[in-house]
Amino acid sequence: MTDLRAASRYVKSLLGLAVEQNALEAVHADMQLFAKVCAENRQFALLLRNPVVKHDKKRDVLERLFKGKVHPLTMAIFDIITKKNREPLLPAIAREFHAEYNLYKGIGDAVITTAVPLDASLRAEFERIAKGLSDKKQVELKEVVDADMIGGFVLEVGDKQIDASLKNKLNALKVQFSHNPYIKEF
Repeated sequence: MTDLRAASRYVKSLLGLAVEQNALEAVHADMQLFAKVCAENRQFALLLRNPVVKHDKKRDVLERLFKGKVHPLTMAIFDIITKKNREPLLPAIAREFHAEYNLYKGIGDAVITTAVPLDASLRAEFERIAKGLSDKKQVELKEVVDADMIGGFVLEVGDKQIDASLKNKLNALKVQFSHNPYIKEF
């Protein structure tokens, strides 16, 4: 919990600096890139958390991977965090930065769960529905494929949920059939 709080503090500072230096979009893209590298390369994420590897070695790895590919402000935050020996926070900072960016830009989150992957026309339709349910100007739609769902969809926008899945309908029928009006209940 304290790591999340510390990451949040770094994110708020980084967001403020990025806005001040008109580099918000570049830093956001850098944080997305960093989060993707951490998600796709488990060894890299483990290296950042490894207490045996010296902090200057971690800084060298970060510099070799990202120098020239990211904004100088992003490299500066990497440098600051490695000097303070807080490298394990970097993946959390990258994820949290995206959430703060969305909050700053007024972008809402929506999650669509289906049994099969969506095609472009269905994705566009769900984005339109999510915008209608949200009070935000834009909505970022995250897709989840759940084969157990059988069919239909579940759309979550903020605290609202539309459950039009066959699994839910079958469960409702099961409950309905369990109540027999011809048997007297005591």
